[in-house]
Parts: sequence; structure tokens; C-alpha cells
Amino acid sequence: MQLIQENPDLSAYLAADEAIDHHHPRVREVCARLAADAQDSYDYARAAFEYVRDRVAHSQDAGDPRVTWRASDVLEQDTGICYAKSHALAALLRAEDIPTALCYQHLGVVHGLVAVRFNGAWHRQDPRGNKPGVDARFSLDGEQLAFTPVPAAGESDHPVLYAAPHPAVLRALRDATDRAHLWRTLPTAL
Repeated sequence: MQLIQENPDLSAYLAADEAIDHHHPRVREVCARLAADAQDSYDYARAAFEYVRDRVAHSQDAGDPRVTWRASDVLEQDTGICYAKSHALAALLRAEDIPTALCYQHLGVVHGLVAVRFNGAWHRQDPRGNKPGVDARFSLDGEQLAFTPVPAAGESDHPVLYAAPHPAVLRALRDATDRAHLWRTLPTAL
């Protein structure tokens, strides 16, 4: 699949916004811890991915009713669904000047992931969190995502790389009173 930058200006994929608040002290604290042990930007990106995938619980899997959407809140509360975890990973990567896009799959509902830019190309990564049947890994040598869309079931990859969260995703997160409410209002299309 050909990934398409929504914004041709690569600096847009380094920017902070309301959801990807990479200047927040909590984001900077986690960033500094991860960077201290990293040999280079690739090693840092892998460590940030594993931190969000493994340390931040997917709230549905954990039965956590809280809804987070701002990267700093995700890292502070250590919980979030795929969208929120993607915001946290994007913030950690952008804080270290690694261009990071938000991207999506349609799996009956919209599923969120990120794409990182290394060696002149975009590479999609899925920090959703592993569980039985889900084994996502950081890779620049072929995708190892949590899910592979099944076209016969109407599922698909969305090729657009967004610099900011899609408005439908952000609206669903912000409007949700709890995870159960969010589950009933997840976007089904972009």
C-alpha cells in the first residue's frame, strides 16, 4: 500500500498539538528515561514503541473505564485505547525529532496506529498492546501490526498519514464519559 502524507511539509509530523503534547513535563520525563539508554534514534524509537505497547494498558483489555486522549494523560494514567496509545507514541517520538504520523485501519470500526519516518520512508507501527492472537512488533523491515485487514469482510487500510488526530477520532475520545460510552461511539469510517 502506498502511504500518502496529508501534509507535504515533513515538519508537520514533528509538531505538538492538543493531543500530541510532547512539550508536557510527563512526556519529557518518559522521553528522557528512554533516551538515556538508547544508542541512536532507531533504538530510541523501538524503546518508545515497546514502552507504550507494553507499559500502557489497552483499557479494553484491562477493563479500565477511563478514557484518555492527550499523550501526557495516557502516560500519566498508563491506560488508553489504540488511538490514545498512538497519541502517546507519537508524542514520545516527535519529542526526539522523529517524524511520526497518525494512521488508521478500518476493522469494522476505525483502529489507530502510527507511522514513523526512517531512511526516507514511512513505516507503520501498532502500539495497541499484545494479547493472545495479537503480536505487534516494531519493525522497519516489513509490517508487524496487531491486525491485518480482511478485504472480504469489508476491512481495509487507510493510506493517509495525518499530522494530527483525525477529527472523528478526537471527537469520539473527548465526548466519551467512559470507555463503555466510547465503545458505543467509535468511528466506523473516516
